[in-house]
Amino acid sequence: MVWSGTWVAERLGVELAGGEGLRDLLGLALRRNPKRAHLLVSNVLGKHVPQRPGVVHGTGVELGGRVRGLLGAEVDRAVVLGYAETATGLGHSVADGVRDAPYLHSTRRPVPGVPRAGGFEESHSHATSHLLLPEDPELLASDGPLVLVDDEFSTGNTVLNTIRALHERYPRGWYVIVALVDMRSAADQGRLAEFAEEIGARVDLIALASGTVRLPDGVLEKGRALVAEQEAEALAPGPVDGIPAAGSPEAHGSPEDGASPEAHASPEVRGLPEAHTTGVVRVALEWPAGVPDGGRHGFTPAHRAALEAALPAMAAETAAGLGDARRVLVLGFEELMYAPLRLAEALERSSDAEVRFSTTTRSPVLAVNDPGYAIRSRLVFPAHDTAAFPDGDGTGDRYAYNVAGAGFDAVVAVVDSLADSPELHAPGGLLARLAAHIPRVVLAVVPSYLPASARLPRSSHDPERQEPSMLPEPLRGPAFSSYAPDDVGWLLQDLSEVELEAPTEEREEAIQSGGAHYAESLPVEYQPSAQYQELFKAALETSAARIARAVGTVTETVLAERSPRPVLVSLARAGTPVGVLMRRWAQHRHGLDLPHYAVSIVRGRGIDANALRWLAAHHDPADVVFVDGWTGKGAITRELAQALEAFGGFNPEIAVLADPGGCVRTYGTREDFLIPSACLNSTVSGLISRTVLRSDLVGPHDFHGAKHYRELAGADVSGHFLDTVAARFDEVTHAVDAEVKELLSADRAPTWEGWAAVERISEEYGIHDVNLVKPGVGETTRVLLRRVPWKILAQRDAGADLDHVRLLAEQRGVPVEEVDDLPYTCVGLIHPRYTRGATGADGKAVVAP
Repeated sequence: MVWSGTWVAERLGVELAGGEGLRDLLGLALRRNPKRAHLLVSNVLGKHVPQRPGVVHGTGVELGGRVRGLLGAEVDRAVVLGYAETATGLGHSVADGVRDAPYLHSTRRPVPGVPRAGGFEESHSHATSHLLLPEDPELLASDGPLVLVDDEFSTGNTVLNTIRALHERYPRGWYVIVALVDMRSAADQGRLAEFAEEIGARVDLIALASGTVRLPDGVLEKGRALVAEQEAEALAPGPVDGIPAAGSPEAHGSPEDGASPEAHASPEVRGLPEAHTTGVVRVALEWPAGVPDGGRHGFTPAHRAALEAALPAMAAETAAGLGDARRVLVLGFEELMYAPLRLAEALERSSDAEVRFSTTTRSPVLAVNDPGYAIRSRLVFPAHDTAAFPDGDGTGDRYAYNVAGAGFDAVVAVVDSLADSPELHAPGGLLARLAAHIPRVVLAVVPSYLPASARLPRSSHDPERQEPSMLPEPLRGPAFSSYAPDDVGWLLQDLSEVELEAPTEEREEAIQSGGAHYAESLPVEYQPSAQYQELFKAALETSAARIARAVGTVTETVLAERSPRPVLVSLARAGTPVGVLMRRWAQHRHGLDLPHYAVSIVRGRGIDANALRWLAAHHDPADVVFVDGWTGKGAITRELAQALEAFGGFNPEIAVLADPGGCVRTYGTREDFLIPSACLNSTVSGLISRTVLRSDLVGPHDFHGAKHYRELAGADVSGHFLDTVAARFDEVTHAVDAEVKELLSADRAPTWEGWAAVERISEEYGIHDVNLVKPGVGETTRVLLRRVPWKILAQRDAGADLDHVRLLAEQRGVPVEEVDDLPYTCVGLIHPRYTRGATGADGKAVVAP
């Protein structure tokens, strides 16, 4: 087998000297760098060369075990520090091997609001500045051993500069340097002992292998000339502007994917984002609440335990998106190495597929299609985490090596939520580059973790962070919504002039195929027939007193248990009519003028962080009570709890009108009955659409969006609904008082019975996706109004509560199946295998080529 450093060694006279195992660990490549022409390419790091994830993680764990043995009793006081970007995953894996030590890695991504605990320079790197941004300021302040992990120890300058800078600020008696390879020259061999004596501390070195790189005179100039020669050859005319077609014999050797500045431009997109027409499948990772996405701000052994418990489910979700792929690459993103590595490892353990792992990088390296060269191909694409760099430093080209032409039939691109950006999805972006070479592209997004100091707004003296005062004031009626100005303030942006609607069937296809998220477009607003409108009016008259009683019960429970003057925050849009009614009850019964806002929360994407920042700046977060209309299986309840882990002071418990799913402890009733506001869409919710979260419309400092359907004012019954229910407040007062007294002394702990029922139904009906099972009258109505329904399950003899459901089902040709032992009045099943056509940027079906 040809050594992957032969090409460079023969042309430049570079010699890799060391033990037999050294060439198994390292290859050689060239890069355009004024300080060092050659690049040692690790075969076990998981950065440039795709490798089995078990090998990548296991190598770091092995090194960590050696550190543990060296430290002995001092291991409990140790901290592990890795280097960005190359060694973030290696350092984290070493920390796993040490087991009891917290982990931190340096970062090139500034995070406003997080104070720096230090920084240093990496002299030979293309991007030299490193920041240390621990969430816990005491993490580096202890005097226990500090373990520093890098992929290679060559001159030692980077590590010694780090130790010197940290020792001045946080002196300690013991440092341990860990590297895959010790490549110091003979001249550098004695520096470590001299340095240890200089600072008065013990300094040890642990490496898998050792050797040295012998460089002939003039190698830097020769390397530059060779790089220039190869780049000129790469630009010579060839197939499709020098880019071999995916799957062609030349694809493996594509030395450059021909990226041009024009290809990096983000297009103006309408309807669903253009990138979602390319067949990218998005999988929803159930990332554990409160667990950081990596070691940028610190990662504890407790975080590792929580992550490992969640990995099997995340791997199963990822595997479902891969279909029948047999050779899979899990591709991490720059500093985000550890999370995708562990996901890849879990996928490797649970799947029959051949799994490999590597990550994208900032580092430009020459690609040469030769078996004796370590970098066989490269993909070039624009940076896609630009929003994370307020100083503009996050722009420029990024690279993925040894991906094109490597025989993968699927790739899982793992990014954090800040990098799930328009640039990622644009023509010429990473996803498009991958799709040109690999048949199946899966996108998995890990939520970006923000330390507590960055979660809430900083002082007006900090120019690097947008202040809440710079966020717009809440939108109010009649300019936005048909509600009165005092009824609700919408912490949203007005997207009324944007074309967002797509036909229901086309949205269903795009959503189920993974090509689009439901929050990226809107269904066409359902216009009820005269018969359906009469059903709504009859249902409202019949249920108004029951709704008034539930409103009174939940409001009095909130006032008794949560806050005497709560700030009501409805989850738009189903929660908004309920929040308005709760506000009216408090005013009618107690003379309280409660603040009420509506915010957006999106399943799989979380709550609007800017709305939370605005709320925290104007109210005490402890007074905020989140309000929703009803619970189904509790997905939004879980989503809110997870989202609020990143924000201090907010109580994640939702107050709902009806809790048939047994998901919350603050509710008006646990009966599953007809809530008329669930029967219609915007015309019973202040003429406001469902909320929209799409990266080309909602920037990092924007509220989520929604539309005001002013043109539907003639059909609006929002005020009629509120007035009809509020007119029954007086007659239910005594019943509410009695019910609240009983509830306050009762055990109201969530039972999650609804979730268990949904899982059972999903399996019994062969759906195998709980997201396609919508329990309860409200959710079933939504299925019939907005999705492609398959069938409706109804309690036998359910009565008038289901009259509107039966009418809608008849109109759409959907069978209603009466069943026994159903814990809900009804359950709507979305068609589990719906395929008609993906939805394009113009909201129309895309015709496959």
